[in-house]
Amino acid sequence: QVQLVESGGGLVQAGGSLRLSCAASERTFSSYTVGWFRQAPGKEREFVAGISWSGDSIYYADSMKGRCTISRDNAKNTVYLQMNSLNPDDSAVYHCAARRYWGVSRTPNTYNYWGQGTQVTVSS
Repeated sequence: QVQLVESGGGLVQAGGSLRLSCAASERTFSSYTVGWFRQAPGKEREFVAGISWSGDSIYYADSMKGRCTISRDNAKNTVYLQMNSLNPDDSAVYHCAARRYWGVSRTPNTYNYWGQGTQVTVSS
């Protein structure tokens, strides 16, 4: 059972930046593909970015291209999401999710493990 814990959310002004972290309990985390998703009130959960277990494949949602960078440090069992030029539409609870060995998927229910999420609020 993989446990994921997100951190790094908070309140930021429009145009600001945040770096989210997703820390895993599993020592074989290097074999897990990780996706970041977000969910705003009244909206469906949507894909933000994903990185394959090998780190060779990275994908971003169109809305985030050029504004965020996903990376992983397997020695620390952690995946990061650096977000820049944030705007109020980016406000949501951000979750990381993991699945073993399969590549990046943009579909939430294809991931086996989820964190509780971290709130990101962008003020105008």
